[in-house]
Amino acid sequence: MSDIKIKIVDRDGVLHEVDAPTDMNMNLMEVVRSYELAPEGTIGICGGMAMCASCQCYIKSDHLLPEKSDDEEAMLAEAFFVEDNSRLGCQIHMQDNLDGLEVELAPEEQ
Repeated sequence: MSDIKIKIVDRDGVLHEVDAPTDMNMNLMEVVRSYELAPEGTIGICGGMAMCASCQCYIKSDHLLPEKSDDEEAMLAEAFFVEDNSRLGCQIHMQDNLDGLEVELAPEEQ
């Protein structure tokens, strides 16, 4: 089993340094859910299909991420609180090159 360390600032501003497995095809949204860093039912509402923006996060580190898909771009175009560094957590799969990734969860949409 291969884990990387990532830093996640939750919606209350609390920093969590967590281990994320790279050998289970998990995405960032699933990591947040597995550590219960957001209340149940407030993140990953669509199940990770890039059909909602409940897992929107801000990328705080300089890691090279995959390009945004058309679906991700479309969702972010309709989301609230979007910044230049916004991404959907469900579209960021845990890989060795993301060790040290730093993200902040976007505020929950009202």
